[in-house]
Amino acid sequence: MGFLLVFIGSGIGGMARHGVSLLALKCFGTSFPFGTLAINITGSFLVGMVVEYWAIKTGLPQPARLFLTTGVIGGFTTFSTFSLETALLWERGQPIYAAIYVAASVALSTGALFAGLRLVRFLAGRVAL
Repeated sequence: MGFLLVFIGSGIGGMARHGVSLLALKCFGTSFPFGTLAINITGSFLVGMVVEYWAIKTGLPQPARLFLTTGVIGGFTTFSTFSLETALLWERGQPIYAAIYVAASVALSTGALFAGLRLVRFLAGRVAL
C-alpha cells in the first residue's frame, strides 16, 4: 500500500512542479531558474511543516505522512529531503556533518551531472574523454 501512496503522491507533486515551472517561465523567462528556486524553497518549507506537525501530533497515520512527504512533496522536489536531512544533522548537534553533507551533495552531484554530460557527448562522438 505504501508504494501506491508514494506513486499517487509523486504524480501529484510532479504535476505541481511542472505547473510552477511553466508559470515561472511565462512570468520571468529563461534568464534564471526562478521556477526551480521557488520549487526548492516551497518544498523545503512544506516538508518542514509536515515533519514538525507529524512530530507534534504523533497520532497521525503513517500512510498520510508517507503520501505527503515522500509522495507529494518528494515528487514536487527532492531538494526538500536534502534540506530536511541537513537540518536533522544540525539539530542533532552535528554541524560539521551538516556542512560536509551540503558541500559534498552540491559538489559531487554537480560533478556527476557534468560527468554524465561528458560521457554521453563522448559516446555520441562529440568530444574526447
